[in-house]
Amino acid sequence: MRPGIRPAKSADLDALVALDKVCFGDSAWSAESWAAEFARLGTDRVMLVADEGMQVGYVVLLMPPAPEDPVDLLRIAVSPADRRTGIGGQLMTAALQRCTGRTVLLEVAAGNEGAGALYRGYGFEEISRRRGYYAGGEDAVIMQWQEKA
Repeated sequence: MRPGIRPAKSADLDALVALDKVCFGDSAWSAESWAAEFARLGTDRVMLVADEGMQVGYVVLLMPPAPEDPVDLLRIAVSPADRRTGIGGQLMTAALQRCTGRTVLLEVAAGNEGAGALYRGYGFEEISRRRGYYAGGEDAVIMQWQEKA
């Protein structure tokens, strides 16, 4: 069964906090950070949820109101049990559909090969690195997507 991709709603908060903890462990956003993200929905945040009767993935975008400003893909995650099933691709497709005509930026840990492959598959290209950005000295790879004409 393919999950539905839908806008997040306030009732998703607790489930997304828990899912983020499963996906990111010590790097998970705090419940307070998630609440702040939810408070910004409808302003400069877009949050989509992959839902199969329970939340199995999500994507969070920072979309400045000025169309010339780049969109930041802040977070994308799929529960470990649901990875490699196409859910990440569904979330990415739905997110990029909302970014028509805009540049999208993201950062990913250099060692996160699965995420890097997903992003490259959607046309993201490395534009720079932040050396030693993550705990343990791992580089952050900055990637950019621009809609192809």
